[in-house]
Amino acid sequence: MQESKRTALIWLRNDLRITDHYGFYNASKNCDRAIAYYTFDPKQFRQTPWGFKKTGKYRLQFLIETLEQLKSDLLKKNISLVIDNKNPEKGIPKLIDAFRITDIYYQKEWTQEEQITTDTLKKNISDKILVHSFYDQFLYHPDDLPIEIENLPEVFTVFRKKCEKSVTIRSCFNSIQPFPIENTLLHEDKIPSLEDFNFLPFEKNQQTAFPFIGGSKSGKQRIDHYFWETEKISTYKHTRNGLIGEDYSSKLSAWLANGSLSAREIYWEIKSFEKEKKKNQSTYWLVFELIWRDFFKYISLKHGNKIFKIGGILDKNYNWNTDKKKLQSWIDGSTDESFVNANMIELLKTGWMSNRGRQNVASYFAKELLMDWRMGAAYFESQLIDYDVHSNYGNWMYISGVGNDPRDRKFDISWQAQKYDSQNKFQKLWLK
Repeated sequence: MQESKRTALIWLRNDLRITDHYGFYNASKNCDRAIAYYTFDPKQFRQTPWGFKKTGKYRLQFLIETLEQLKSDLLKKNISLVIDNKNPEKGIPKLIDAFRITDIYYQKEWTQEEQITTDTLKKNISDKILVHSFYDQFLYHPDDLPIEIENLPEVFTVFRKKCEKSVTIRSCFNSIQPFPIENTLLHEDKIPSLEDFNFLPFEKNQQTAFPFIGGSKSGKQRIDHYFWETEKISTYKHTRNGLIGEDYSSKLSAWLANGSLSAREIYWEIKSFEKEKKKNQSTYWLVFELIWRDFFKYISLKHGNKIFKIGGILDKNYNWNTDKKKLQSWIDGSTDESFVNANMIELLKTGWMSNRGRQNVASYFAKELLMDWRMGAAYFESQLIDYDVHSNYGNWMYISGVGNDPRDRKFDISWQAQKYDSQNKFQKLWLK
């Protein structure tokens, strides 16, 4: 008796790549046919309670570019990318029926909105569908951790040392073999434009420190440039607090955020560089930053919705305010602190801000203006090209004194400006 054919649906969210991808790798091994699915979920494009668009124009443009590249990569493997604009819990069941899907693969997400979507989807599909969900966004895989999630240390250094001591980073998944040409769909879905979301097209600001386009190809070119062509990675520890130009830091966070590069891909590229070129504190420091990224993902996995609560994971009760004028002056870059203003104008005009800048403007917002930190986090969500829910809310909690900083520090903005912009070059660049 002939075995029935299996058809996979790979539902994509923040894992927009074909290399080192659990879903594509396993679907290619176990199924006869496969289609990829991405939807511009309306929930991600609505207005937040604070009045910001959840996904602003900069991240949306980067996402559109990423999907264009992914579509091209998939077609080389004879996989079609279905583009949708419905809630996935409604769109996926229709695809299951239309293409006789037997298997569905998707990366696990655990923040509230995403979890509700997943739970609703499961209720809307037949029990006969084989569901394969997986964690594929970490450096340290959850199954390899030396501690249970509920016992996760609240201090980064403790977490890092435990993981570094006992966890081996997994290898990347091998490239997949192309499916038969018959696997591609005759109908090709168009990827929407900015105008479809009521944004006007824009030119990249000439002064931006992030002049890059979205997609795995561009991310890998960035690695080639930063690692192999210029060897800037070997000075990363000393330059990472820079403010001007594209090479003071790796800038890989945007590709990591939407999953067009995996943390493992970057890690193993660092290891290759260390083996072939140079190993020093700077090369380690980039791994260190990947571990920080993991840490905030695990903190949100451990604490769930508390990362969105005003008291954070500590349930601290501060007298926060929601003064609209103070919020607007912070957004516009018209506060009493010129260093804060320069960073905020950079964000407004480019969708990018350095790590040093983010720490300073967040500290000023929460510790000086005493504004509800969630308003600042929501604005970052709207504006940042490299927005990642776990890092964004983890860092905002940390800076605001309701998260994982055991010392509850407050930044001295004037001192920071003097140290990191002593000649006012950055401020002059943006405060014209």
